[in-house]
Amino acid sequence: MSKFQTAIGSIVCALFCLNVSIAHAGPCSADIAQFEKAIRDSAGNPFAGLSAPQSVAAQMERQPTPESIKRTQNRLQARFSAIMNRTKRLDAKGDRSGCSSALSAAKRIYNF
Repeated sequence: MSKFQTAIGSIVCALFCLNVSIAHAGPCSADIAQFEKAIRDSAGNPFAGLSAPQSVAAQMERQPTPESIKRTQNRLQARFSAIMNRTKRLDAKGDRSGCSSALSAAKRIYNF
């Protein structure tokens, strides 16, 4: 087999693999990838990250403790991870409405 034939075979294989991955992409795959890239790009921004509404205790001027802050951060991270996992599952099933809704929920708790 010549180098030319090997190169052509590699190109055909690469194009085939690309088409297979595109065929398996769900209706929200591009939006999910864009959102995840935005999250990675915001890593150096001290104002970016997960957020939640202010608690009743905070509204009553109670100071949070380091433990309560850590618990809240852990709960929020678990919630965000669950939402993103649900988004990806719905996307894999081809559920455009469901994955769009779940992605919107994830976007509401992540500030850029």
